[in-house]
Amino acid sequence: MELKNLMVDSKSAWVDFPGLDGFSVEVVNLSRKELTNLRKRCTVQKFDRKTRQVGETLDEEKFVEDFARSVVKNWKGLTLEHLETLVLIDMGEQDSSKEVDYTTENAEQLVSNSTEFDTWLNEVVFDLDNFRGEGKKRVPKAAGKVSSQS
Repeated sequence: MELKNLMVDSKSAWVDFPGLDGFSVEVVNLSRKELTNLRKRCTVQKFDRKTRQVGETLDEEKFVEDFARSVVKNWKGLTLEHLETLVLIDMGEQDSSKEVDYTTENAEQLVSNSTEFDTWLNEVVFDLDNFRGEGKKRVPKAAGKVSSQS
């Protein structure tokens, strides 16, 4: 039996966001290889005049966008009321029970602008127990619980 034949690069799972009833996010686990590739794509080289050498820096904005695109695949149940607890918004006269549609742009905005969501997402996507088969799942302390698996 070869280990390389058993390993998968990624797997998705639906995870409930803690404290916001009905809000679930379909997240994808990133392998170490995929995370390394993501970081490489977001690293830029700049010439430092003081040291006269080329240095590498992480383009954090690009990293957050690519990270969100890579790990958030869908969501359901994100109402304006829930969103208001995650970021500062102006609902105006809109119904607080109206759901915010999932789009890659909306996911990027939520990851970029909500420290709470970004922190939770990082805890969830790197916790392998969230992506294990049925019967082997546990409820992570701060991350929520897996509700179903794709």
